[in-house]
Amino acid sequence: MKSSMWKLFAVLVVLVMALSSLAACGPTTAPEEPAEPAEATEAPVAEATAAPEEPEPTEPPPAERKVATFIWTQEPDNLNPMYTSMWFSTITQQIWNCDPWIWDENNEPQSVLLAEMPSLDNGGISEDGTTITLNLRDDIVWSDGEPITSADFVFTWEMYTNPANTVASTYPYDLLAAMEAPDERTVVMSFDEPFVPWMAAFGTEIIPEHVLRPVFDAEGSLDTAEWNEAPMVGCGPYTFAEWESGSFMRFVRNDNYYDEPANIDEIFLRFVPDDASQIAALRTGEGDLGTFFSYSDMPTLEEAGVQIIMAPSGYNEGWYFYFGEEAHPAISDVRVRQAIALCFDRFSVVEDLLLGKTEVAASFWHKTPFQDPDLEPWPYDPERGKALLDEAGWVDTNDDGVRDKDGEELILVHGTTTREVRADTQAVAQQQLAECGIQLDIVGYASDVFFLSYGEGGPAPSGELDIFEYSGNTDFPDPNTSRFLCGEVPSDEFPDGNNDQKLCDEDLEALFQLQATQVDFAERQQTFWEIGNYMTENVYWLGVWYDPDAFGVSDRLTNVTISGAAPFYSIAAWDLE
Repeated sequence: MKSSMWKLFAVLVVLVMALSSLAACGPTTAPEEPAEPAEATEAPVAEATAAPEEPEPTEPPPAERKVATFIWTQEPDNLNPMYTSMWFSTITQQIWNCDPWIWDENNEPQSVLLAEMPSLDNGGISEDGTTITLNLRDDIVWSDGEPITSADFVFTWEMYTNPANTVASTYPYDLLAAMEAPDERTVVMSFDEPFVPWMAAFGTEIIPEHVLRPVFDAEGSLDTAEWNEAPMVGCGPYTFAEWESGSFMRFVRNDNYYDEPANIDEIFLRFVPDDASQIAALRTGEGDLGTFFSYSDMPTLEEAGVQIIMAPSGYNEGWYFYFGEEAHPAISDVRVRQAIALCFDRFSVVEDLLLGKTEVAASFWHKTPFQDPDLEPWPYDPERGKALLDEAGWVDTNDDGVRDKDGEELILVHGTTTREVRADTQAVAQQQLAECGIQLDIVGYASDVFFLSYGEGGPAPSGELDIFEYSGNTDFPDPNTSRFLCGEVPSDEFPDGNNDQKLCDEDLEALFQLQATQVDFAERQQTFWEIGNYMTENVYWLGVWYDPDAFGVSDRLTNVTISGAAPFYSIAAWDLE
């Protein structure tokens, strides 16, 4: 392009000079009063003018902006970590915000905001395990240049636990006896008793006090803060730029990032309605990274040259049963829950819908050291399931194909997201449970509706569903979880709990409380084995399939490493060819 422009310029120069010469030979206007007669002279002959040589460029052409496009099948419901537990939101936060520490591809903790990880040896953990001291780096800043200090940590704790904020969950901040900031670079966390999973539970993003304190003081809450959906100030390798609901989200390189600057100029998140749209974008090269697609799509992606990265992350797809006051009376009977497990052939789901590439999850801790190796998932045995239903008094008295008891039909509502593999799973389960006399009414929700909390009127915690399905995990890589605790049952007085099942079993509660205090690994492991067996026998949670994270990466995206605990922990080092 540049060479052609110079050749055109040269031709124009020659043409202009030639026209000038012709003009010189034409008539001219004589002076009115010449002082002396002009001597005769010959008209000068115009010399041929050579085209100027093309100059060497003095500067290299500007580099093309590097924009990586990620394809998301679920749009985040919120970007403030206080108000969401949605997976697509939490992984997005790793792009623009920062954690005190993060987990690498080996699920080992790596310090981010700290000078070093606390330990017994360096005095960061007290001898009795009740005090954790965090020593902050002195070069950390928010994207607007303001220093990150201990005040931001204390402010985050205050906002999580303040009842004026309807957060997704106050856990684990509500376990702290105190969080103090003796100086700008020191944070002291105090517990009443040792809390073993602190490292996994508290490795979450902080929020900027200098931005949000004025909002809280003025509004009395952060529930409607503009920052929740437009966090212009963060502390990750990228900063939030734009969110067009239903279409896309953009993040640009953080020029004030305190570590090595990101290689890519912009991360563009494109929202698509379904798996098929995501797969098409990855196959055609319109997307550089996608995730959360079905196992059945993997061969198609691999044929198109897309690399599949599997990252074990503690996730397992499962059924959660609702135990609130509005629950169907059949759900409270363990025999009915066991019959559901026996009448639902999850093995065929794994084989047919997931191409046999994974397996049925036996417990919430499947394929980790915290599941009893002798624990087996419930088998497919519909005849045994029918016998249990008979024993529980659920029989078909009116020959309509649906069992009933005391005038109540055994009709259960099952809900999940509109993801294709889940919709297919619903259809399979509906047919199989019908053969046992259980009518399963199925409903699908957009993800941003399905995952709403109790305070936001979400269908699961509000009692609209008898069974709901999604993929959940622990405080991975730690086995701890709060979703089955009595203290996390949400209510009008406590809308922040994340126990959407409203399950409260005192024996189970005691086991969970015990494991959180067991410093000895072997003792804690045995407690979790007991928890897993107890929950499986009572069918408080029914595993459908083991669900490690799957990422599809284009050949344009380089230097990619992914952690199951924090997929984008190294995103600043990623690059585009």
